[in-house]
Amino acid sequence: MRSESETPQSDNPFSIPVASRLRRLPPYLFGKINKLKYEKRVAGVDVIDLGMGNPTDPPDPIISEKLAEAVRDERNHRYSVSNGISNLRKEVAARYWKRYGVRLDPNHEVIATIGSKEGFSHMCLALLGPGDSAIVPAPSFPIHVYAVVLASGNVIALDVRDPQKFLENIAYTCQHLYPRPRVVVANFPHNPTATCIEQDFFVELVRLAKKYEFLVISDFAYADICYDGYVAPSFLATPGALDVGVEFTSMSKSYSMAGWRIGFCSGNAEMVRALATIKGYYDYGIFQPIQIAAIIAMRHCDAAIEGLAAEYQMRRDVLCESLGRLGWDIERPKAGMFIWAKIPEPWDKMGSIDFSMMLLEEAGVAVSPGRGFGDEGEGYLRLALVENEQRLRQAVREIGRATKSDAKVPV
Repeated sequence: MRSESETPQSDNPFSIPVASRLRRLPPYLFGKINKLKYEKRVAGVDVIDLGMGNPTDPPDPIISEKLAEAVRDERNHRYSVSNGISNLRKEVAARYWKRYGVRLDPNHEVIATIGSKEGFSHMCLALLGPGDSAIVPAPSFPIHVYAVVLASGNVIALDVRDPQKFLENIAYTCQHLYPRPRVVVANFPHNPTATCIEQDFFVELVRLAKKYEFLVISDFAYADICYDGYVAPSFLATPGALDVGVEFTSMSKSYSMAGWRIGFCSGNAEMVRALATIKGYYDYGIFQPIQIAAIIAMRHCDAAIEGLAAEYQMRRDVLCESLGRLGWDIERPKAGMFIWAKIPEPWDKMGSIDFSMMLLEEAGVAVSPGRGFGDEGEGYLRLALVENEQRLRQAVREIGRATKSDAKVPV
């Protein structure tokens, strides 16, 4: 039986005629949890929010100081340019060379975006239309699905938890589907499952892209949040990658600048030009002081990035160890800012949405239900490492208390 939280949308949930692309959007399965979380906070309840990857750590002070200085310059309050100021694009290219040995032309192979979600969405508009298909990793970060749907494309969701099987399924799909998929989305380290790969994965992906003539969009949001000596590989560092794809990076996680909304698309010049064309119609660029502060961040904050990654690793260890003592089967991720946790028996019988609702109601802890990331996510929770050590331990204590009572155990 379908639970209340999984009730499908009607064909037109609006009271006015809307475009078919809106009616094609899947139900927003986080909505009920977000509503309850808001109601509890309004009522004064202390909710420990592990549901969203929204960094609570501030940026390095040098970044904010540069922002304040740039804001005081009256010239910076005019419209900027939609592809990003020249010095910012040069800094992105310099960072790719320094970190990955990748040479980029900042004038043709780099563009600034209003966060990677905006850039990814507009890239889908530039590449996809009715009848086109995109392969996306599953469980799926929602925008990887929604952006394709809003571009009137079709989504082919392939399980990504075994990267080699993911590649095999891409090849199989391209062999048996006509017309072939136009785009393949890669997202490593993966959100929500934290699946990681090595460079040879991208070598094979580039080979398949050239063989089957699809384009690659790599979402590299967690490039710098790595643990235990693991280094996440860049798609663009793969021979031939610039011929077939682009990579999105972001200041949100590495620099704790999520609310600043600044990211980048780098790679294939024609794909970058297509995105620039779309953005030229939609926006006048990012507030210039933010771009100037981002330059300073990339030039001077490598140590801050390393410190932030170490902080997330400590939180990972605290959360995994604490949940493990409750009997949860937890695999420690090598990268990213999430724990992908299997719901323990007998609570898995509730389903991830109802179990998440129970944790919020009974424990005051907000988490993301795996079902919100597609069918492949059912049976799991995503927990964000955004709270400090004390709050994480408190969250696990409350989860233990809420799941201890025999009266609440599902039958």
